[in-house]
Amino acid sequence: MNVKKDHSIGEGTGAVAGAIAGAAVGSAAGPVGTVVGAIAGGALGAKGGGAVAEAVNPTEYATHFEQSYKTTPYYISGSEWRDYEPAYKYGYDTYGQYQGKKFEDIENELERNWDSTRSQSRLAWNEARSAVRDGWHHIERRMPGDFDKDGR
Repeated sequence: MNVKKDHSIGEGTGAVAGAIAGAAVGSAAGPVGTVVGAIAGGALGAKGGGAVAEAVNPTEYATHFEQSYKTTPYYISGSEWRDYEPAYKYGYDTYGQYQGKKFEDIENELERNWDSTRSQSRLAWNEARSAVRDGWHHIERRMPGDFDKDGR
């Protein structure tokens, strides 16, 4: 069944995003801190990613943005889906990790990690930011009990 498969994808992407962030935080404590941070971050990210996948099917999420990215106010003429897809994916992958926080409160951290997660996107952070934020708020509006439902 696709829902189960998509739920597993959500957990996996959440685990990867959590492991990267956990390793970065743990690095302040040295090599052992990096490993411990990656493990803890991966576990928390998987849990958050699974919750996101239950609220927003990752396949439907990607399809929604692939069909609408060219009509957004932040679309850059001549850009392709391969430029925007990593930004939307980044929003999806990180939301579960930071659930309960406002985008603006963690934006600097997202910016720091954009270059390592952007894959083949030609967008710099200042160009990708709005797509990441749009993806973030798309999920946020569908999560039960989230405090920032208005997308601001």
